[in-house]
Amino acid sequence: MLMTNENIRLYPHDRLLGATIVKLVPKWIHPNQVTILRFILTPIVLFLMWTHSWPWAFALFLFTAFTDALDGTLARVRKQITLWGTMADPIADKLLVGSVVILLVAREISVFFAAIIIGIELLILGGAIFRKRKGVYASANGYGKIKMLLQITGLALLMSGQLFGFALATPLAVVTLSIAIVFAIISLFTYGS
Repeated sequence: MLMTNENIRLYPHDRLLGATIVKLVPKWIHPNQVTILRFILTPIVLFLMWTHSWPWAFALFLFTAFTDALDGTLARVRKQITLWGTMADPIADKLLVGSVVILLVAREISVFFAAIIIGIELLILGGAIFRKRKGVYASANGYGKIKMLLQITGLALLMSGQLFGFALATPLAVVTLSIAIVFAIISLFTYGS
């Protein structure tokens, strides 16, 4: 089901961010602007990773990933949900996660593991596009949100291995990303419910 400004459901992180960070965000900043910022920052993150500028890549990746939580919370708390935001937000997420998976997971874990992650993400995106063509719009569910958090955590672990030489980073990332795959599969079959 598509969440609109008339049927908003707040998630637990919305209450936390709404009571803290959202209060610091000026009213003139709209959720769609935050989503656009994620589109703009993603290539910069990739460039920093490509040039092995790990301190900057790590920090900017975490900030860019945080904009995913922020734009959704802003939209729900301030009742500024738009159809454009509902469609653009998951594309921005998949662009960030997918490109980092290609650059980092394929190199540090395996191409096959990266292909599984990318493949499931493409299936989720394809399903959303198919539903849109049928006139059915849906919002992500809790499984998708958990999946995204696990993906960001797993990718941040891999980056911390690059940045700090953290020996357990790769095994922990594999476990975290594997659990994210499970949630991605659940999300695939329950998207919009």
